[in-house]
Amino acid sequence: MKILIIGGTGTIGKKVVAHFSEQHEVLVAGRTTDLNVDIAASDSIEELFKKVGAVDAIICAAGDAKWAKFQHLSESDFFIGLRSKLMGQVNLVRIGRQYLSPGGSITLTTGILADDPVALTTSAAMVNGAIHSFVKAVQLEIENGIRINVVSSGMVEDAAEKYGTYFPGHNPIPMDKVVNGYVRSVLGKGSGEVIRIYD
Repeated sequence: MKILIIGGTGTIGKKVVAHFSEQHEVLVAGRTTDLNVDIAASDSIEELFKKVGAVDAIICAAGDAKWAKFQHLSESDFFIGLRSKLMGQVNLVRIGRQYLSPGGSITLTTGILADDPVALTTSAAMVNGAIHSFVKAVQLEIENGIRINVVSSGMVEDAAEKYGTYFPGHNPIPMDKVVNGYVRSVLGKGSGEVIRIYD
């Protein structure tokens, strides 16, 4: 398979890249890679797919959202997550589906905040929840046998040192379990699924 992974240099993305690279052709895109893309800009996504051409699977492990106390969040702060993590992934589906092989798959990424938010995550939790609803709805209409799912993980082990204090009482999720969520989405048969990996 030819798999495009956006955000393949991040905490989760690099583990997903390492796994799929063992048996598949993997193309890594991001802000600091040769295949440069800013998912907050639809024209940047268009340019990426013109370079890459047809693929069998698209994985997105990218997207920003502002973490701050609700009373300090401005309208523009909310738009960071709306433009990047939400519409960035929506546009990847909207544009990327045209470059997918029939029967190909798209895998988006959210996180536990959609179901179990913590302090400072009003914007991020809102965006994650919206993506879950988008995936469930769009799979009813997407054509050519394309499957779409979203992987939603708890705080991952490799980020526990940095983010652990934000998630009191949460058990860090082993990276191999997180990677398996992407394997299930790409190699399985399900569509419209929120693949939750919370324990």
